[in-house]
Amino acid sequence: MSAGLLTLVCPAYNEAENMPKLLERLASQVRTPFELLVVYDREDDTTLPALDALDGRYPFTICRVKNRYGHGALHAVMTGLEAADGVAAAVIMADLADDLTIVDRLYRLIVEDGYDLAVGSRYMPGGKQIGGPALKGMLSRLAGKTLHYLTGIPTCDVTNNYKMYRTSMLRELRIESRAGFEIAMELTVKAYAGGYRITEIPSVWTDRSAGVSRFRLWKWMPQYLRWYWYGLRNRRNSTRKP
Repeated sequence: MSAGLLTLVCPAYNEAENMPKLLERLASQVRTPFELLVVYDREDDTTLPALDALDGRYPFTICRVKNRYGHGALHAVMTGLEAADGVAAAVIMADLADDLTIVDRLYRLIVEDGYDLAVGSRYMPGGKQIGGPALKGMLSRLAGKTLHYLTGIPTCDVTNNYKMYRTSMLRELRIESRAGFEIAMELTVKAYAGGYRITEIPSVWTDRSAGVSRFRLWKWMPQYLRWYWYGLRNRRNSTRKP
């Protein structure tokens, strides 16, 4: 892995069908030099032979990184972000849900405009969510919009994992998440409370067409509520860093 690059972190669980399509999209839609870290749980994950069959076809480095914390989406994201040694790091999903056409813009917001966190937002003007469970989408939108208006946090989409982080900021924030994909919400509210610079640009999210989602709404709801209340409690402590 090479310092100075953009690092894209991709947690993967049996994504053999989606991985070739993801790599094609990355090659055609991202112009910023980057390395891709594919984080897997087990050696028998179907993602790995799919990657082996595609070795050498693309002009970016693909690193296979085993989940160092055991298993699960949260631990895969944590492993990938810890391993990232680019100036900026973003989490992308192997299910083709994320709008990769905005990766270059997110990167410029970090390295050129001085932001510490740049969000691909579904819920700001110009953003969109296509498909997915209606209740999950409604609760996610409600959380993002209310935190934005009640606390002033400069994004309407705190729950989306499609965010790009300045890696130096990541090293300064202590992760306390326990399950699922709550880590993106935790890092966002903690970054705001800590005075880091946050911005957002519109993004289109599209529900997966292949594979099985690991999102568990009711199981993870208490963790999301934990960071929602954290954001409300810390709204007056937020001071912008110079």
